[in-house]
Amino acid sequence: MLLSKGFEVEIYTGTPQGDIVGLSDKIVTALPRFMREPDNRNVEYTTPPLFRYEQLLCELVQPRRILREYLQTVGNYTLIPGSSLSLGRTDQFYRSDPHNPYHGFIENTYGTKVVTASVHINVGIEDPDLLMRACRLINLEAPLYLALSAASPFLDGEVTGYHSTRWHLFPKVPARAPLFENHAHFIRWTEQQLETGVFQNVRHFWSSVRPNGDRRPYTLNRLELRICELVSDPIALLAISAFLEARLWQLIENPHLDPLELSLLPAQTRADDLISLTDANESAVAHRSLEAQLRHWQDGRTILARDWIEQLYEEVLPTAKKHGFSCFLSPLKKILREGNEAQRWLQSVDQGLDPRQVIQGAIASMKDQEAELEDKLCQPWVA
Repeated sequence: MLLSKGFEVEIYTGTPQGDIVGLSDKIVTALPRFMREPDNRNVEYTTPPLFRYEQLLCELVQPRRILREYLQTVGNYTLIPGSSLSLGRTDQFYRSDPHNPYHGFIENTYGTKVVTASVHINVGIEDPDLLMRACRLINLEAPLYLALSAASPFLDGEVTGYHSTRWHLFPKVPARAPLFENHAHFIRWTEQQLETGVFQNVRHFWSSVRPNGDRRPYTLNRLELRICELVSDPIALLAISAFLEARLWQLIENPHLDPLELSLLPAQTRADDLISLTDANESAVAHRSLEAQLRHWQDGRTILARDWIEQLYEEVLPTAKKHGFSCFLSPLKKILREGNEAQRWLQSVDQGLDPRQVIQGAIASMKDQEAELEDKLCQPWVA
């Protein structure tokens, strides 16, 4: 038995030289599966909620191949890996829909801090109490998923000093959200944010993790992990997703796996302390990803992000085996061994390449990998 999973993938378009060029207004008109973002330089596609990882792999790869073919009909354009405006320009916002008032609000309020590319992982959980418990746990462990997926060490052609420049700059809304005790708490809190104008609409809840559904906050059916950066390698993205699913199965099978219950931090201030601890962990991971020093939610002890992930990997592996998807979890070890995308790019800089050369190499690698995956694995699902 598996949980349903779906992805929202944001990706930049541009030239093989690495310059990001806005084309989403044309793309969404020509290709039905794609949706525009407020800035024209990135575009989004989604996968349907599916249970099997093999099918998810193809649903991740095939839209990118279709998009690549379309881009060649409008010019010599391609897809650009990375989650920040690696080679620029951050001094200008390129509106994809000048007549959309919500896009206008975003541009005027946040500027290009929100012009990023990421992957949102949605996992189906329909029981609202279970969903809130899942959100509490994954919220506190979200920095680990950012550590695995970090892919934005450059901005405007420069090394920033952060592995996740995107999350360092991204404006969380609100700056501090509670650990929701139950569904009723989430409803009351969301209504308050709308009434006070903190949220422009229910989509304006920008956090690392949030409950999601067809009529939020009232009708919910999935956990949405929003902190992950654009993982160019679909196999690596599925491994991160398998890590998330295995952790959620642990929680489903153990009703007491709840930070509000298990944490040894002082009971009187536990909820607030856990939020502060996690905010600090997110900041540390944005800076150093897998090498960040974090504090564990269980007892506040200091632990390296890499070590925490390795411990959880060994803990969830039996669960993944039990549910039949451990083979999709195992590539996580490669990320821990070789580094995430940001770390590998920075290693190339240390070896003498500049950011533009690194991005150009990553563009070619992503294209070759997609072609190989589709040719070898996706033919049974091609209509």
